[in-house]
Amino acid sequence: MAVLEVVIAPLGTGSTSISQYVADAHRVLQETPGIKYQLTPMGTIIEGELDVLFPLLQRLHEVPFVKGARRSMTIIRIDDRRDKDLTMEGKVKSVEEKLVTSK
Repeated sequence: MAVLEVVIAPLGTGSTSISQYVADAHRVLQETPGIKYQLTPMGTIIEGELDVLFPLLQRLHEVPFVKGARRSMTIIRIDDRRDKDLTMEGKVKSVEEKLVTSK
């Protein structure tokens, strides 16, 4: 299982607002089985198997073009740990535990 962060920035839309593009991308996420995702103020975190995530990323990258953008910039960060299970919650819990024990 991998955890990734994706930021998709449509360009050439005539507006500085991108929230409608984010909403349209999240509709794609809602339709995708086998993943978990979390909207953040600066991007979206997605958890799933890589064979699901890579085709999903391509679909997400296409959303701005379908909605009329002339250019799209997509930034992806992937955390793919193979020595133990990796989840969004587990990553946060690990840091929170260290905050408590380091006092």
